[in-house]
Amino acid sequence: MRRSIRHRHRESHQVTRLGWLRASTLGANDGIVSTASLILGVAAATASQGSILIAGIAALVAGAMSMAAGEYVSVSAQSDTEEADLAKEKRELAEEPQSEQEELARIYMGRGLDRELARKVAVQLMEHDALGAHARDELGISEITSARPIQAALASAASFAAGAILPLLVVILAPQNWLVPVTSCASLVFLAVLGVVSAKTGGAKPLRAAARVVFWGGLAMAITAGVGALVGAAA
Repeated sequence: MRRSIRHRHRESHQVTRLGWLRASTLGANDGIVSTASLILGVAAATASQGSILIAGIAALVAGAMSMAAGEYVSVSAQSDTEEADLAKEKRELAEEPQSEQEELARIYMGRGLDRELARKVAVQLMEHDALGAHARDELGISEITSARPIQAALASAASFAAGAILPLLVVILAPQNWLVPVTSCASLVFLAVLGVVSAKTGGAKPLRAAARVVFWGGLAMAITAGVGALVGAAA
């Protein structure tokens, strides 16, 4: 009976998806916005459809590699910092276990426990996993929030490519004289869908997320198209 109750009580929280969801959403959004903006900028400068397609493909490849490299470097830096803090905490636990126990107890007191209960909790948690308790409650490092550079890099590259290929398909299918309006409208639709999907995956409000990505994506595309038109006119 107890096993059945425990099994039914298991919960799946959206926060467990934060790592890959953030990287994937950022990659897909950047893929759509940057590729569509480049296409619109080049198209506004009166380039041929073939040149626009080549520019878009180059943007897809370069952007995916850049996203992967940037995400890996940034998340690796976070991972290095976490490892350094954990190594420092491990030394302190070995050299001053009593002081570390008091420090953990004070953290629990700050969260509302009385002194006696806070000390008991600190003692029991440190007996079970001292480093894990301090990592979680003192440093804020947990299995959910810990940095995963490879996962973040792969998610960013794949999602960027998936987002970037959508405006490229529009370039292939749309007639050249309709390329700018069709690419603009289609990319805004892609962004709205991305906002809704990412919001639903993360348990957030879809309309707000969709409006946010459509506004900023539309602004980026409008500015890039305007610069392309000015450059094309000057040339």
